[in-house]
Amino acid sequence: MTRIAGAALAAALAAVLAAATVLPCEGAARGGEREGAPMSQADSPKERRANHLAGQTSPYLLQHQYNPVDWYPWGPEALAKAKAENKPIFLSIGYAACHWCHVMERESFENDAIAQLLNASFVSIKVDREERPDLDEIYMTAVQSMTGQGGWPLNVFLTPAGEPFYGGTYFPPEDRYGRPGFPALLGALRDAWSTRHDEIVQSAAEIVARLKAASAVTAPPGDGPPAGPKQTARAAADLQSRFDPSWGGFGHAPKFPPHAGLALLLREHARTGDVALLKTIETTLDRMAEGGMYDQIGGGFSRYATDERWLVPHFEKMLYDQALLVPVYVDAWLVTGKPLYRRVVLETLDFVRREMTAPGGGLYASLDADSDGHEGTFYVWTPDEVKAALGAEDGAFFAATYGIAPGGNFEGKSIPNLLDGSLAKRAQAAGLKEDALIAKLSPMKATLLAVRAKRTRPATDDKVLTAWNGLMITAFARAYDAFGREDDAKSARAAADFVLGHLAKGDRLLVSYRAGTAHLNAYLDDYAFLARGLVDLYEAAFDRRDLDRAAALARTMSSRFNDGHGGFHFTSDDHESILTRTRSTYDDAIPAGSAVGAETLLRLGFHYDDAAFRRAGLAALTALGPLADRVPSGFASLLNASAYADSKGVVELAIVGPRDATATRALLAAARARYLPARVVSWFDPNAGLSDLPLLKGKTLSGGRPTAYVCRDYACDAPVTTPEALTASLARR
Repeated sequence: MTRIAGAALAAALAAVLAAATVLPCEGAARGGEREGAPMSQADSPKERRANHLAGQTSPYLLQHQYNPVDWYPWGPEALAKAKAENKPIFLSIGYAACHWCHVMERESFENDAIAQLLNASFVSIKVDREERPDLDEIYMTAVQSMTGQGGWPLNVFLTPAGEPFYGGTYFPPEDRYGRPGFPALLGALRDAWSTRHDEIVQSAAEIVARLKAASAVTAPPGDGPPAGPKQTARAAADLQSRFDPSWGGFGHAPKFPPHAGLALLLREHARTGDVALLKTIETTLDRMAEGGMYDQIGGGFSRYATDERWLVPHFEKMLYDQALLVPVYVDAWLVTGKPLYRRVVLETLDFVRREMTAPGGGLYASLDADSDGHEGTFYVWTPDEVKAALGAEDGAFFAATYGIAPGGNFEGKSIPNLLDGSLAKRAQAAGLKEDALIAKLSPMKATLLAVRAKRTRPATDDKVLTAWNGLMITAFARAYDAFGREDDAKSARAAADFVLGHLAKGDRLLVSYRAGTAHLNAYLDDYAFLARGLVDLYEAAFDRRDLDRAAALARTMSSRFNDGHGGFHFTSDDHESILTRTRSTYDDAIPAGSAVGAETLLRLGFHYDDAAFRRAGLAALTALGPLADRVPSGFASLLNASAYADSKGVVELAIVGPRDATATRALLAAARARYLPARVVSWFDPNAGLSDLPLLKGKTLSGGRPTAYVCRDYACDAPVTTPEALTASLARR
């Protein structure tokens, strides 16, 4: 464990080192509040002077613009001030939905005495980790190396050169939770900077050297086999060993939605037919959908569950969780046909359309966990509240169905849930068919949703992030592909048009858009996630422009982010100078950009019969193969991408026929009704002329009828013209 160098310095700070620990505000969650944080003191924002965060677009930064702390955004002005005045930097990184970020703001950053300490001895910088994941990754890694733990708020002390020498997460305003107060820490660090300056600078240099070594590419270009079936099987075995057979998921509380892991198990089940894997998948998806982590009234998933039963969530709702869970539920529905999975998908997408969509079609980042100063109050109920909304009889029925009881299950109220029995079991107990029970409950849910809407809403982080919109475009497209609901195709199209219209400049992307301003040089995730989203949108709606735009983004990604060894850097080759240029490797709360980039390149290789795309995708699988071999379950998204590496396992499907012809639609429906771990699909209308896409070249109507061609490993089956024949062809391995 790295500590500040120097025995004397370490002894001087021994009393405060224990403060560098984490409380449960897990990363990758976002939300928002109104511009200008709620004041914890009597004075209003108008009575306070705005600090240097005024004029920023990030809702998280704007929450802090009236703090008495003299906050700066990250940039040349703050860094130059620290150097000119030889002051250490206090860097505070968070996000708008983080509960403990809000707590620390109310307790410390709105405290005039603490603000005076910061303003006198430090240059204070606020960063929104959604807009600057590059900075967040570097300084989170540093804090984890210093303390063994991490989380948000992330509070790091830097030299004027930006080199970290001390850090932690939440610090209370006085001794609490077995940790010293923030003022004591500030005083100790101020004194250490003055009396042991050289030791601190040396320690910071050592930490930076370790960060750079961890980011460096030290191995030659990979010449071994790419990551693939061997690691996938080991990852599946690892997940199975940690599976909770009672409540689903992997490991103990808190439980996070295992998007990539479940997708990997679905692929491995398709390959092996192992029924135990399917049991793991179904148990986990069922329990998540029945618990309080899923919003039983309004649809959509919270960030994670604090307990093993998925009952009590951390209530923030992230766009990316909806985006990553929807395709897993879609695929699970294709495998099992469970009505629950279809319902969860459609309700979740309705939630995103209703509550997370901007007027122009872009998709907002998140909803906060808190309202009225407390977490979860927007979502919980008492039996009396339900009866007041629905009437005594319906209210009692609804409350009994969803576990809303006197005393509650969360701070005296109840989180609606079905953990004591699925809707199928409830229907049986009520003497109803499940469809009839759902029909009975539907208007009750609508009434409660309308009543809930009158409560104080959790704030919305209304910035539009390119990467997360790319993930959600995939979700909408995949759902439309499976269920054919036109609203989902329209939402995918609108989001794609918004991002391409507001966050793209030629072949380059920007990170974030809000209040008419798009800014920040995009990261690998932005290119990889948006490009894949456009490929998915093409394979659902067949607008050739989407495929061509995805290819252009993929070329930029390959040229600007490659690490020279087959993998990818997280930042582009013309990114601003920061401590180190990190590589994209393993999955976190969202998939690794390198994994999604590899998948996209391989899929484009099939669509265009482009050897350069294929080589680049295989190179990423090969470069990361040794890491995936060590911890395969940490590379689930990369292993999912590897399904496209072997041409023998990829189904290439070409459909030719007029778009609105009944026979064409029947062929498309047959193609979409089967789960295929790796599929490339294309369509064109022969009445519109010929297509130059290799998959479609030479493909014509058979006997004047709409026709499907199924190809594997560069060989095609005989063309078919009926859904039954297409289903049979797809079933062959």
